[in-house]
Amino acid sequence: MIPNYLCAMWTAFAPALGNHLWQSTLFALTAGLLTLILRKNQARIRYWLWLAASVKFLIPFSLLVGIGSHLTWPRSPAGMKASYYVVMEEFGQPFSQPTVSKIPQGTVSTSLIQQVPAVLAALWLCGFLPVVFVWYTRWQRVSKTLRDAKPLREGREVETLRRLERVEGMTKRIEMFLSRTSLEPGIFGIARPVLVWPQGISERLQDTHLETILAHELWHVRRRDNLAAALHMVVGAVFWFHPLVWWLGARLLEERERACDEAVLESGSDRQVYAESILKICEFCVGSPLACVSGVTGADLKKRMVHIMTKDATRKLDFSRKLLLSAAGLLAVAAPVVFGLLKPAQSRAQSQDQDTPAVVPTFEVASIRPNNGEPMAGFSIVGKPFNAIMWKADRLMATNFTLHGLIRVAYAVQDDQIVGGPDWLNSEGYDIDAKIGKSAMDEMQKRGRVYGVSGRTGMFQALLSDRFKLSFHRETKDLPVYALVIATNGPRVQPAKPGDAYPNGVKCLGGRPCGGGILMEPENNKLVGQGVPISNLMDLLSEKMGGHIIVDKTGLNSKYDFTLQLPPEGSQAAIFNVLEEQLGLKLESQKAPIEVLVIDRAERPLEN
Repeated sequence: MIPNYLCAMWTAFAPALGNHLWQSTLFALTAGLLTLILRKNQARIRYWLWLAASVKFLIPFSLLVGIGSHLTWPRSPAGMKASYYVVMEEFGQPFSQPTVSKIPQGTVSTSLIQQVPAVLAALWLCGFLPVVFVWYTRWQRVSKTLRDAKPLREGREVETLRRLERVEGMTKRIEMFLSRTSLEPGIFGIARPVLVWPQGISERLQDTHLETILAHELWHVRRRDNLAAALHMVVGAVFWFHPLVWWLGARLLEERERACDEAVLESGSDRQVYAESILKICEFCVGSPLACVSGVTGADLKKRMVHIMTKDATRKLDFSRKLLLSAAGLLAVAAPVVFGLLKPAQSRAQSQDQDTPAVVPTFEVASIRPNNGEPMAGFSIVGKPFNAIMWKADRLMATNFTLHGLIRVAYAVQDDQIVGGPDWLNSEGYDIDAKIGKSAMDEMQKRGRVYGVSGRTGMFQALLSDRFKLSFHRETKDLPVYALVIATNGPRVQPAKPGDAYPNGVKCLGGRPCGGGILMEPENNKLVGQGVPISNLMDLLSEKMGGHIIVDKTGLNSKYDFTLQLPPEGSQAAIFNVLEEQLGLKLESQKAPIEVLVIDRAERPLEN
């Protein structure tokens, strides 16, 4: 049960996850290209680009598309942007329509396939749980350090901190705690950040050194770096399997420290003094144990020293780079929103097409008569009992077909799925010759093959409703069914060759080859299929087995050639054996919820 549930979840979730991952990866690579262009500019610009790339892993573009879909769209023709919408749909959702053919169950075990989502979920947990555990352990270590620390209320450290807060215009005071560990000075916490200050380090720092270190920490608070680090920790835990996520974490740490360095130097601090203060901290302390603690010594120390000591190492954004960033940001947000605006317009147009009943073409002439015991003209059938139905280019022809059989064909159901109706429903045979008018033919050809198939189906159903006064309702019932599956040794049906005319195959009227796409019984109890889907075989098997429902679980989704010599009439049990011996298929008894048609009304057709 659990594997089936996971399989259903994976079927719904996998395409969305695939789309989200490639979109986020492309977004991160674009951010990387922008940071390369802005490598000579301020670090805080690059930091925000990397942070946006990280947060993008938590925000799918579909969210922005959803926002756009709820915005008001100016009235315009529904099909106005159809081509653009289709392009965006294909580009934005490459995983939404699987292109891999269904694997036959005889090739790969169904139970093995069903285990794949469970295995993937277990592998993800094997990475997610250790990452969370390591970070939780480090967080607990810092929390314990803070609990053991003592509040620092006075001293030159506190006085310097308060003076810097006033200079920077900070209204909320940062509490300072004195720790006995060698943890480097750092800001801990998000909502109520506090400064952890190691005991004994102040003796190593002059007043100017102390001021630059505290200024650095205050900039972490002002920039809310701990919040950003926590967001990336979530990204890292959920998407631990993506190498780009870990690379983003290193870039965020590097640019975060460099941005604070630049802010301290821009406030007027001496470069050499600031560099010395960082080195003194490094001599005294070990590295910060958690990415959520914003310290002083993070990132590549050698590069930082070079950057700090290089005057005019950074440039402010000029107009062209501001324009580039603005255009990139606008495009990242506006493109999915605009796509969402276009999507509901298209969806509404489609919905209107579906909700508004299409004008179903009708037969120009339809003749329905009780069968007189002989095949209708146009059919070449030997032996009795007989019945047949076929579509020609411009007409529907059936001979000796009961209304029960007509319903089965028109609504693509099997015998046991038709319930109720008058006694004559499955006993009186009719001959039908219904011709499609030229205007209807032209319309179906104009609108394509799909409409032609659905149009003919609609015409067939409308004919039954009009001439037989047929009406019914649908119900779902638990019914015994036979599942058609592949036998142990694999299928023995042969894949059909496209375009095969079957010159030596079944012969139709006048001795001409019937060609592909036909399943006939040229001899008693002998079924010959030429280029037909397995579903056609199921329908005939259902008839031979007294109308029992057969569901296809073979996974064979092409067209096939086969010959099946059935046992004599009434020997249903032998069908199981010949089916496996001759076609490599077998029937398994099951019980399943099946939709049935409950006949409410049916009348004999009036004379033409």
